[in-house]
Amino acid sequence: MHDQTSTSESSRLPDEPAAIPRTNWMQFARANILSGFLVFLIALPLCLAISLASGYPAIAGVFTAIIGGFVGAFFSNSQLTIKGPAAGLIVIALGCVTEFGFTGGRDPAADMTAYRMALAVGVAAAVLQIGLALLRTGVLGEFFPTSAVHGMLAAIGVIIMVKQLPVALGLRVSGEPLELIREIPHMLAELNPEIALIGLLSLLILFLKPLVNNRVVRLLPGPLVVILVAVPLGMYFDLTSDHTYTFHGHQYAVGEQHLVNVPYSMLAAVTTPDFSALAQPAAWKWVMMYALIGSLESLLSAKAVDLLDPWKRKTNLNRDLLAVGIGNLAASCVGGLPMISEIVRSRANIDNGARTRLANLFHGLFLGVCVAFLPTVIHRIPLAALAAMLIYTGFRLAHPREFVHVFKVGPEQLAVFVTTIVAVLATDLLIGIAIGIGLKALIHLLNGVPLTSLFKPFVEVVEDDGKYRIIASHSAVFSNWIPFRRQIIQAGLVHHRDVIVDLSETRLVDHTVMEKLHELEGEFATAGLHLEVTGLEQHRPLSDHPRSARKRNKTAELRPVR
Repeated sequence: MHDQTSTSESSRLPDEPAAIPRTNWMQFARANILSGFLVFLIALPLCLAISLASGYPAIAGVFTAIIGGFVGAFFSNSQLTIKGPAAGLIVIALGCVTEFGFTGGRDPAADMTAYRMALAVGVAAAVLQIGLALLRTGVLGEFFPTSAVHGMLAAIGVIIMVKQLPVALGLRVSGEPLELIREIPHMLAELNPEIALIGLLSLLILFLKPLVNNRVVRLLPGPLVVILVAVPLGMYFDLTSDHTYTFHGHQYAVGEQHLVNVPYSMLAAVTTPDFSALAQPAAWKWVMMYALIGSLESLLSAKAVDLLDPWKRKTNLNRDLLAVGIGNLAASCVGGLPMISEIVRSRANIDNGARTRLANLFHGLFLGVCVAFLPTVIHRIPLAALAAMLIYTGFRLAHPREFVHVFKVGPEQLAVFVTTIVAVLATDLLIGIAIGIGLKALIHLLNGVPLTSLFKPFVEVVEDDGKYRIIASHSAVFSNWIPFRRQIIQAGLVHHRDVIVDLSETRLVDHTVMEKLHELEGEFATAGLHLEVTGLEQHRPLSDHPRSARKRNKTAELRPVR
């Protein structure tokens, strides 16, 4: 390992997490400031887009990102995650304000009332998140089956795309996702040509830019390129003044309603919650949505970023959830959107060379300076360009290769994945993912998992030549994984011993457990230990995927469970 003190800005990465000293933040100031600035360029348009798509004022997402920068730096130990508003919560935020009477701009007074009531829901959800963190429930992120979570995210992607398509086309259309899908041909026939041109060019930039094999072009963030093209185009179409134009014999209206509306004073934009909303029983449905779905997304993102961290540092999930809860409390009190640990900006943070969590702080500082001193420039951004960014984000969440990947893992995974998507589109997030989980449990029962072991693992821990051998019986599935995982962690990482997980006596090991065991192998390796998974020789994989579910052959005998 190289000498950290003599090569602070070396392009080489240290081999161990300890190579990043926690106290000497100045050593990495240059890398963190540069990454913070580059992430800010991506975050600004996305914060504005997510806010408007959520039915909040444009400034709300910026408030959240600024607060997330400070909270992430001082309360979480997650070194490379970026805290801020996320596209995955748009569905919940928009549903919440709609519940309280949001009109989409037709009645500004009603929209403000709905906004303030939604802020009260955000406060209650944040308090619940803080409570969950203090109760050390971060491990609950381990419960949800992989295929159901991916199905939920893909459904969110579809909803984002169909909700933002009218905005990209210059139309005002609202409705439920399935209704909007049916209306797509009508939208295309009624589009506003000038606004649609901005939206289409923005989409083409986002989809084609990754295909350009030019170093300079690849260094420019896609959202920044969109803004650099869309703003001059909006000026050419004179969107700052309300007027009409004629195209192919049809008359169309354009004006400031197609541009981002931001206040000239951030302090004047601060909005307080209306806690009378919490007297309505319907409000608590959205409190649970924010707290559970937001926490799940945040925990999954933090875990994903840990896997991408070049130094393999581990996030304390309870501490990170506490930071998110504190951030949400602060954001909701001043008019901000809910926040999570956001994966896309976090990935950009890593790619741009961030070293510690202060990159998150600098990204928030740059956002604050920009909105405080350049509101006129922000007002020039066409809404169609922001909608295009969200359509692109939604497409990535519901990318066709996700369906292919899930099918390769196993047909039963595809069934859960597609069922969750359809259920979310037809109902809502909580009901949809519950249906997906229910189908997963039913498939396990049909595959021979005893009802008694669906939620309780049957394990036997024995000491074997200085190692611990954990023998699992009946089943190892997503619903009994948390206590099963606790046994592995206790035997290995707590007692600092190598561990052998023997699955020879199980009837079924599902894909989620196979994935989680693979992740634990990495954690053990980081700690200088070895986790070995054995006993799958008599199990038949349900697909060719290396971590597909495994079902025991009927001809193989099981020993009696002690």
